[in-house]
Amino acid sequence: MSAKLERLSQTLRDVFGDSLKSLVLDRWEVTIEVAASDYLCVARTLRDHADLHFEQLIDISGLDYSTFGNGGWEGARFASSAHLTSVKYNWRVRLKVFAEDDEFPVLDSVVDVWPSANWYERESFDLYGILYSGHPDLRRILTDYGFVGHPFRKDFPVSGYVEMRYDPEQGRVVYQPVTIEPRENTPRIVREENYGDVGHG
Repeated sequence: MSAKLERLSQTLRDVFGDSLKSLVLDRWEVTIEVAASDYLCVARTLRDHADLHFEQLIDISGLDYSTFGNGGWEGARFASSAHLTSVKYNWRVRLKVFAEDDEFPVLDSVVDVWPSANWYERESFDLYGILYSGHPDLRRILTDYGFVGHPFRKDFPVSGYVEMRYDPEQGRVVYQPVTIEPRENTPRIVREENYGDVGHG
């Protein structure tokens, strides 16, 4: 581990203490996890603390852990992961937080801390169904306005629930139940005759 990452890890431990549920250094990346109740406070401190200065939000993504570890995951299902950069100190950190309720996942919005979080949180809401409390305009960003469900949840069918098509008789787009039969794709390997026989090359 580099001295720089060791210094960052120690600074994070000193600043946040027991607020850190975990701090992991893996593949030259530092990931900290905090409780949902501490998320907003930790985010502000990451931005404002003189020894951290994470003034730039790079990305926020939703995560669905329902089948993590081949289905052996026993923790909360939905998480949000924010990737932060300090331009001043030239270091990065990943801030991860789990929503406490799997049925109705809610986390605080960090739009007031980093305004660029706006569309990332909308995307996470749209695709995973994670609600961000305090977001100024939390609505779908990628799916259709009338879309039902959240396509990146691991229990959402790949083909979806409804399909749309243009109906020339009605002169408009109509929605109907999916007509695609669910199936499993099995790879098919076609080899020439006598493949692998000695003497053929």
